[in-house]
Amino acid sequence: MRKPLASIITVLAFVVFGPRQPRSDAQAPVHAAEHHEFVIENFHTESGAVLPKARVVYGTYGKLNAARDNAVLLPSHYMANHHGYDWLIAGQGAAAQANETRALDPSTLFLVATELFGNGQSSSPSNTPEPFHGPRFPVMTIRDNVEAVHRLLVDDLHITHVRAVIGFSMGAEQAFQWAVSHPSYADRIVATAGTARAWPHGVVRLEGQIAALTADPEFKGGDYASPPRKGIEAYGMVWLGWLYSQEWWRRELWKAAAPERTLQQEIDSRRRTFFANNDANDLILQARTWQRHDVGTTRGFDGDTAKALRSIAIPVLYMPSETDLYFPVGDAKYESQFIADVSLVPIPSLWGHPAGAGGNPTDRAFLNEKIGRFLSGLQ
Repeated sequence: MRKPLASIITVLAFVVFGPRQPRSDAQAPVHAAEHHEFVIENFHTESGAVLPKARVVYGTYGKLNAARDNAVLLPSHYMANHHGYDWLIAGQGAAAQANETRALDPSTLFLVATELFGNGQSSSPSNTPEPFHGPRFPVMTIRDNVEAVHRLLVDDLHITHVRAVIGFSMGAEQAFQWAVSHPSYADRIVATAGTARAWPHGVVRLEGQIAALTADPEFKGGDYASPPRKGIEAYGMVWLGWLYSQEWWRRELWKAAAPERTLQQEIDSRRRTFFANNDANDLILQARTWQRHDVGTTRGFDGDTAKALRSIAIPVLYMPSETDLYFPVGDAKYESQFIADVSLVPIPSLWGHPAGAGGNPTDRAFLNEKIGRFLSGLQ
């Protein structure tokens, strides 16, 4: 069941650099997406829990053609809304004013940008009634998200095939899962700054962030009456330490946006604003989704990640950031050896993880050029 959202959602939930920030109308990017909500009754999750109503919020750009064969799926990343791919879409985002070339043209394509469970708008700990409110919300897997969106596309939009699945970060995790769970549904996939599995060091990093948040006495096991601000700030500080490369910090590249800001001012600013508008249980839920992902645990692959990757039969454009500390380039190189038709194209950037979502004009141009060529069939 699909229905338009009653009110316009926050225009830009997570950009590349962090969580939702308040924006004035004057600052807001060009807004062209149509907003929708898809509801699944009695949704069975991999954990065994059954959500009476599972809601998937999504946005669409462009129009579905008569043949219903011009769709591209853009699954969202951590705590993002469906504007997380505006950097790829012609006419979208603040950078559109610079007339940058974009890989996706909504005048010819129908773009479906979905939002992960736990982002605060799709079904999440913060917006689901008991018995699944707050810490009682089931841990959703990447496969749960893929299954829900598959139903949206096939059962509601009647799209039986897409030209591509393009994903950044947790969106890349979803792209790989689509290629394993539904091997012929897409013509090709693109994965930027994200892997097919959460490898152990990434699991440890996320566990450290969760530990920092839950150490706040105000967290109260997730049943807080008011936001555990100190814990959320600590969570954000751990996140920030991994977000950019060491060289990014040494060169003080934050000054590209704030030339007069000192390091201490940058830290203080991020402490106040990073994840300030996000719910603590939502933050933890999506971190758990991230931690538990492994295409190898898909039914039929017996926990064998390499076996699942070998099953991918469509072309893959794999674009890790050379300086990503979340999804290191070494993990991408390891995984790519098991994929039959893969183009491994590292992003030459000092911007760490945000490079995978066009965190600056140079990376944005590199991604759009490479992705555009890949989608047109040119390697």
